[in-house]
Amino acid sequence: MATDLSGRSGEMGGIALSRRVLLGIALLVVLIAAGYVLVPGFASYTNIRSMLLLAAFLGLASIGQTLCALLGSIDMSIPYVIGSANIILAGLFNWGVPPILACLIVLIGGIVIGVINGVLSFRLQGQALIMTLGVGFAVVGASQILTSIGSVYAGNVLGEVPEWLRDVSSIAGTTFGLPIPSIVLIWIAIAVIIIAIMAKTPFGRGFYAVGGNRRAAARILISEFRTWTIAYAISGAMSAITGMTLLGFSGGGFVGVGDPYLFTTLAAVVIGGTSLLGGWGGYGSTIVGTLVLIILTSLLVGLGLSYAMQQAVFGLLIVPMVALYARTPNLRDQI
Repeated sequence: MATDLSGRSGEMGGIALSRRVLLGIALLVVLIAAGYVLVPGFASYTNIRSMLLLAAFLGLASIGQTLCALLGSIDMSIPYVIGSANIILAGLFNWGVPPILACLIVLIGGIVIGVINGVLSFRLQGQALIMTLGVGFAVVGASQILTSIGSVYAGNVLGEVPEWLRDVSSIAGTTFGLPIPSIVLIWIAIAVIIIAIMAKTPFGRGFYAVGGNRRAAARILISEFRTWTIAYAISGAMSAITGMTLLGFSGGGFVGVGDPYLFTTLAAVVIGGTSLLGGWGGYGSTIVGTLVLIILTSLLVGLGLSYAMQQAVFGLLIVPMVALYARTPNLRDQI
């Protein structure tokens, strides 16, 4: 049974064989072609660089959501942890905390929040959506109270951002002389590591085992509680990192900076083909979904559509994608 779980759900094999991922890739190609034809300058170096930068932010934020989805769960606290990390880091800078120490404090805070999410949602399984949403509300409220002490600007923290943090997340930034923002290369490196771990190690295959068949996973001594907690801890850490890098991008703290990621992290997972019921998909699939969303957004903006219209298009895209995925035998069997 264990061999079947790991063999069927391995990341590399899933990307190569899954028709759902192939569908996402086909959609990606169609969007690129449409953008090239319909939007002047769509394929320009500046626009490509901008899309890669935005994809890096979304890609980092979607790592945790992917791991939770592989277990058949969901993390609704992601946007709130991102916003909290953003303003807390700005506040720490203003309070004179050394930049590296400030980043470490925020990262540890994200991990702690993730562990809390993991423990609570595991103990109250079936309530992960509401539980993580509640934790997210509590965290973002506390962060606004903390950063607004002595200030009239609750939720907005202005101040100096270290130059190195700006360089990491700036669209004009370079890496070792290459005209590529550092955050993009960081995302690529993390993505390679995540995909390799999920495909080649017992730890990674454990996620597929727990998500695919918890009873079988327990029989081969895979700890569901440990796997669940680690998934949420990683989600909290990646949300904190996303919030910190977005501070470098914007230059000022804003608690609502994470709001778009409530929808887009889920959409990237679903469009990429990872099952929200667990046991199938992976981060390679989410990368495809991430690129689809970013390119589609760039296309819609280029066509002059409003934000509300963009949301409508995203919704109309997700519904048929989910309907097609639900027709695959393995997903029907889980349902």
